[in-house]
Amino acid sequence: MSLSFELLATDGAARRGRLTTAHGTVETPTFMPVGTAGTVKAMLPQSVAETGAQIVLGNTFHLMLRPGAERVAALGGLHKFMNWPGPILTDSGGFQVMSLKELRKLDPDGVTFRSPNDGSQHRLTPEKSMEIQHLLDADITMSFDECTPWPAEEPVAAASMRLSMKWAERGKRAFRDRPGYGLFGIVQGSTFPALRAESAKALLDIGFDGYAVGGLAVGEGQEMMFATLDTTVPQLPADKPRYLMGVGRPSDIVGAVKRGIDMFDCVMPTRSGRTAQAFTRRGELNLRNARHRDDPRPIDELCACPACTNHSRAYLHHLIRSEEILGAMLLTWHNLHYYQDIMRGLRTSIERGTLGHDIAAFEAEQGRGDIEPQ
Repeated sequence: MSLSFELLATDGAARRGRLTTAHGTVETPTFMPVGTAGTVKAMLPQSVAETGAQIVLGNTFHLMLRPGAERVAALGGLHKFMNWPGPILTDSGGFQVMSLKELRKLDPDGVTFRSPNDGSQHRLTPEKSMEIQHLLDADITMSFDECTPWPAEEPVAAASMRLSMKWAERGKRAFRDRPGYGLFGIVQGSTFPALRAESAKALLDIGFDGYAVGGLAVGEGQEMMFATLDTTVPQLPADKPRYLMGVGRPSDIVGAVKRGIDMFDCVMPTRSGRTAQAFTRRGELNLRNARHRDDPRPIDELCACPACTNHSRAYLHHLIRSEEILGAMLLTWHNLHYYQDIMRGLRTSIERGTLGHDIAAFEAEQGRGDIEPQ
């Protein structure tokens, strides 16, 4: 396979790398804004790029339903369709196997869904998922899997993981390799170390361009998530990128980078931006709260995003309370910029060998909380 990953520096288990795809280079550790249906909500593509994002995520299941993978392909592929010239990773639809359990029927061959949009019936198999992601022209294709819910008894988690491994093998056979494109396998097994080890070995035997850790950030809590990473990540090859799916809060990302993860995605910064929540160096703010209505300060005086350089907390509070769309746009931009600031800082720390010191400073600053105006 031809997706290129270069390891540039390490600091403990943490890694600084470079991923090269058909549509450009991604510096790792990296955070991928979520563009489920071909758009990062409340953001223009060029605005997403201005935050520092180099790769975005799309979703096989939702794009299959609307507007349809064949239509996207006929219009030039997802990059052209959504005007994002950079790399794109597509989730396989496996998360919807879990999240839409009331609308699906699972069998050994695949999953039959009822569309949450109009009730129409659709079928996803490992082969179909590969076909859709090929039509979308995803630089990074994800294996079709069953994201094991939490909590799960060990026999249930084992059966789910082994089904996903069979699907991974079928998907690998169906994947159409091209220069600059790649396929990632997904390690499952819930929070059971032996199952995670079995899953990692099965995927390594099949062989992938990268390896994701799935089935976390589904309710198990940060301590258990980190414990699972501690036992899982060392079993993944050092010369391939590692992706922790659906994570997360800033402290989750920092802790996972420390444990050797290279790639992340999460709806949290964009969803929070649409619900008046702002992430900052000193923790989270709710701009809906009345204490901001007369505050002339920016969200964060050290942030270079448009929300912070051009607008006050008082104005953002006004937009939110008035239900103006601009409020959601500015807070989303701020949150994505802040997440990319974290990634830039982590890359620099690993290069300098100061990650431990810098994480301690990050945690201390987060613990201070927001400072009231003088």
